[in-house]
Amino acid sequence: MTKAGLFYGRGKTKTYPKMRQFILTTRSGIEVINLEKTAVLMEKAVVFLKEVAEKGGKVMLVGTQPAARNAIKELALKFSFPYVADKWVGGTLTNFDIIRKRVEYYIKLKNDKKAGKLEKYTKKERSVLDKEMEKMEFLFEGVREMEKLPEAIFVINTVMHGTAVREAKKVGIPLVVVLNTDANPAGFNYIIPANDSAKPAIEFIINKLDEAFEASKKVSSNL
Repeated sequence: MTKAGLFYGRGKTKTYPKMRQFILTTRSGIEVINLEKTAVLMEKAVVFLKEVAEKGGKVMLVGTQPAARNAIKELALKFSFPYVADKWVGGTLTNFDIIRKRVEYYIKLKNDKKAGKLEKYTKKERSVLDKEMEKMEFLFEGVREMEKLPEAIFVINTVMHGTAVREAKKVGIPLVVVLNTDANPAGFNYIIPANDSAKPAIEFIINKLDEAFEASKKVSSNL
């Protein structure tokens, strides 16, 4: 955890008061997160997500920052989980039925193109449809297979993904979050106080989830 840099917090001036309980000390104006507390909380969070997966539940993975994007997408694809690695579309959870219709339209367009059904349109019309598909792929590819709300949501950086967090709370989906010293830790089911912006730290946490989900597959197959 130390080698991966999980202990790096934000500058002291940005510290959220309720996060002080997870801070060990301050060095050169930067908060140092207490990794003993992080380890305990991470274990609880990972166990919860593992149990969700064991029961056949889906965990939505959210991390749109460059340092998290690839790891989030790879983990989600490996275990067939929905994910948002580029941009959160407002209403993804709170207006799920409406968003789902857009996703189904996107799926239909892709299938129609593959089947050659778009050839009946003019070159200009096909160009418009291609651009529309490209935009929808950017927005919806990660939730293409999400036909119902997920059983849990994992978010890296709650400050950056405030809309996703608010929507999850509004519809009552359990939230597991990685947050730094500038975030409010209240109101979440499970928290992991850690560096939420550096690639090595994020990949360390993602690897823990990978191991847990892999183990959950073995348990599920024996049920």
